Amino acid sequence: MSYEDGNLARGLAPVDLVLRGGRLVNVLSGEIQSGVDVGIAGGRFAGIGRFEGAATMELDGAYIVPGLIDAHVHMESSLVAPAAFWSVLLAHGVTSAVVDPHEIANVLGTEGLSYVLQATAEVPANCFVALPSCVPSSPWETAGARLSALELAPFAGHPRVVALGEVMNFPAVLAGDPEMAAKLDLPLQVRDGHAPGMSPMDLNAYCLAGIGTDHECVSAAEAAERLARGIKVLLREGGAAKNLLDLLPAVNEFNARRCLLATDDRHADDLLDQGSIDHLVRLALAAGQPPVRVIQMATLNPAETYGLTGLGAVAPGWQADFLLVSDLNRFVIEEVYHRGRLVSRGGELARVDPYAGRVPTGTVGLGAWSLDKLRVRARGPVNVIGVQKGQLWTDWLTRDLPVDAEGSLLADPGRNIVKLAVCERHHDTGRVGVGFVEGLGLKRGALASTVAHDAHNLVVAGVDDRDMDLAVRTLAACGGGLAVVGGEEVLGLLPLPLAGLMSMEDVPAVAAKLKELRKAAAGLGVPPGGDPFMTLSFLALPVIPRLKLTDLGLVDVEGNRLAGLTAGGGPKRTV
Repeated sequence: MSYEDGNLARGLAPVDLVLRGGRLVNVLSGEIQSGVDVGIAGGRFAGIGRFEGAATMELDGAYIVPGLIDAHVHMESSLVAPAAFWSVLLAHGVTSAVVDPHEIANVLGTEGLSYVLQATAEVPANCFVALPSCVPSSPWETAGARLSALELAPFAGHPRVVALGEVMNFPAVLAGDPEMAAKLDLPLQVRDGHAPGMSPMDLNAYCLAGIGTDHECVSAAEAAERLARGIKVLLREGGAAKNLLDLLPAVNEFNARRCLLATDDRHADDLLDQGSIDHLVRLALAAGQPPVRVIQMATLNPAETYGLTGLGAVAPGWQADFLLVSDLNRFVIEEVYHRGRLVSRGGELARVDPYAGRVPTGTVGLGAWSLDKLRVRARGPVNVIGVQKGQLWTDWLTRDLPVDAEGSLLADPGRNIVKLAVCERHHDTGRVGVGFVEGLGLKRGALASTVAHDAHNLVVAGVDDRDMDLAVRTLAACGGGLAVVGGEEVLGLLPLPLAGLMSMEDVPAVAAKLKELRKAAAGLGVPPGGDPFMTLSFLALPVIPRLKLTDLGLVDVEGNRLAGLTAGGGPKRTV
């Protein structure tokens, strides 16, 4: 501390800005303080007390709240480029986030990691990075790249890299796999977990490996198990997985400081309409959680967990990231500040350069594609993926399906069963995995996407092979995106030329096109109120139980094996 800084902190010299007449939500003391000024100088808080400054803001009772922090988010899931993503987060009071560029890394490897760091270097926010630990996420899919510990090591020293991203390949952890052990040994403060359904005894070993967080809890019981073993729990409310209200019963006065808020995956229109972490804050407040506790989970707790020094609270010397909130119980954000400068007022999108960083592009290479690759023959009952509303988990079902004159299995929309295919798009192999899914709601037509966690191959679901074929060819032609097809006609299309994951348009434009796509999907029978593309994107994720589909075929996630299309005694489990 310099002599000049000390004088500023003591109120002996004028600060840049004085916040006066507000109510400070002090997450360090757990109280709401009235009758004190907050002084700001050089982009940092000078202190709390009595100050004079070059400018004074009379707050008339507004609440001063630390800038919100998203503890775990995949920017790519917004479907917009990183800078555009931050424009909407800042409008919703999120001034810091730990992003896991797992999606673009699965497509482009180290080129994708470099792009994310470059594209977020100049945004008026604090963008930290968790290095993807599982590229690919499992041996049962084909990603665009493989990232070893050796390739990740140079990034570990970057000042904005703070964690090892979600360690979802927990079988490798439990087996002591040398490559996974090398990743866990990288010099990073936090190792994020990803272990839904893990047994309590396996969880002990997972903890012993150094896993510090988990955002995949789906029940209060799971959350309590992790908290009791020292793992911090990220209460998630994303676009497809909505677990916050299910997990809140596990939060109490003793463990609340070990709980964080995270969005994980949210599309642009959800961010624009509902918000980000501010939406989670409102949900928790409406559920009866005390305001200061909720705000701690959205500010101080993630800052302490990830070692984000000087963030997450209003205190002398800490970075002046804060919100002015007019109604604390409804969490109405009026203004957002980063380093003491206004970045958003009244929900207006922050101004950013949407083309920051060298933009990598991705192509969709399907090899020798033909409609015949969608046809599949099998005898007897077949294994079918069952969608669970609001969850990433799927059921393992067995169903008898109709066949055509040539013996090929057909969709059965009357029983809400449609065909599902995953086409490898990174290496021109022409490989296609075909299966069936129950619960999407399609009555006719097809939906397709090159956003398909985690390898991000091309996933398509449909009632009619011709519509599925058109959807696949449409996305191949535009370099990736989302498509709705019906009656052999393209009814909706959102091109995603940036690695087949993101648009270069701004948030309002992408949000409008998403709404058009959902409307088109509803016309094909998809029930309103959900997000069929977010649901579709997770049907190819072979690390969340129980049954998923990749380009290699159906995957028994719990058994860590390929399952095969024909039912044969149910799922095989391994210990």
